[in-house]
Amino acid sequence: MTTHKTAGTFRLGDRMVDRMGYGAMQLAGPGVFGPPKDPAAAVAVLRAAVKAGVNHIDTSDFYGPHITNQLIREALHPYPDDLVIVTKLGAVRGGDGAWLPAQAPAELERAVHDNLRNLKLDVLEVVNLRIVEGHTPGPEEGSIEERFTALARLRDQGLIRHLGLSNVTAAQVAEAQRIAPVVCVQNHYNLVHRADDALVDRLADQGIAWVPFFPLGGFTPLQSAALAEEAAALGVSPMQLALAWLLARAPNILLIPGTSSLDHLKENLAVPSLDLPRDRLMALGDRVAGEAG
Repeated sequence: MTTHKTAGTFRLGDRMVDRMGYGAMQLAGPGVFGPPKDPAAAVAVLRAAVKAGVNHIDTSDFYGPHITNQLIREALHPYPDDLVIVTKLGAVRGGDGAWLPAQAPAELERAVHDNLRNLKLDVLEVVNLRIVEGHTPGPEEGSIEERFTALARLRDQGLIRHLGLSNVTAAQVAEAQRIAPVVCVQNHYNLVHRADDALVDRLADQGIAWVPFFPLGGFTPLQSAALAEEAAALGVSPMQLALAWLLARAPNILLIPGTSSLDHLKENLAVPSLDLPRDRLMALGDRVAGEAG
């Protein structure tokens, strides 16, 4: 499963990572809450990903909570020298699995120490501040100065090497950049959901990584007649084609598709080697946009 390396690399902080990585969210239980049904299978997927050469894993201590980071530690610690583990914070889980904002400076500091402990790390390579307002699932305008400044102080203390953002607007990215360097932005973005097209391009010009979450639609898989038709014509699965479109869309896009299945992991990592015509991928993007219009 080393064909994913044909996607090339991009800078994440001061490290170069392969553009095809792995997202660990699906390793927790249903609703990203509680333990998985088969913890041994989750460990096997993580080990298979790293054995295949994946060197970028995305996680969070609010997956489970704590479960996913503990599985990563069990499966992979001591970590390979080239492995970059990116985590995010800004929320906690209620007893019923609810996602609750946790963005006060003391809450962010506590989350950093939780991630350090559960991952068994002395320093977190990249921490994304996920903006959670508790009103709508998507980004909302508003200052993030206090929250991002709190993380910048933790970086200055040596607990974090690099900072990123998640679920943010373009104005919030600019505000954060006036406080401290931003090495990546992680927003909802895929073939169907393209509200951030302009921001993707702006960050590409700045050499900042764009890490789309829900690249395959999230809890509801992507729905597109054009995607299904083109995938059949090219002899690939619709989800492989959707990932291929993202890789072709911009050079700063780093993919972190998640799965708890070894077969799906293999299918995802094969995407960069499919050698699909770029003109057809770009035309697919136009067709899908036309469906939405």
